Amino acid sequence: MAFDVDGARRVVDRIMDDKLEVWRDSAGRTDDVLDESTGRLVPPAPDEELVWDGLGAVMPISRPSLTQPVEGSVTVEPPTTDYQAVLPVGAPVVRRDDVIRVAGSVRPEGPRDPQLVGRRFRVSDKAVGSYSVVRLVRVQVID
Repeated sequence: MAFDVDGARRVVDRIMDDKLEVWRDSAGRTDDVLDESTGRLVPPAPDEELVWDGLGAVMPISRPSLTQPVEGSVTVEPPTTDYQAVLPVGAPVVRRDDVIRVAGSVRPEGPRDPQLVGRRFRVSDKAVGSYSVVRLVRVQVID
């Protein structure tokens, strides 16, 4: 049985209804300036550039299914701040520390998770996986 790329794209397009922006600080911390009164590095403003905007999705990473524990075993669950961003394969490859902002939603009934609109997420892993139509990236909440 052949893989139906168009069918997969139609299914994925239904979940990619968040308006996303990818921002990058190209110079990193090398252009930050030391504030001698606070001792903190302060980035110049504006410090980030918009790399991409388009439709994608940000959603919590699924927890493992609940099963009976084996005596003496330890279960490690991801922290609740871990999310994944679903980006189309046509989007530029994101880098660690890029920032993904949820700018809105195109869902007629409103955003899947209204509390995510306006939130920013830092890319913690370049890519969790790439598939024929999407790229999954692990992100963590900034604000």
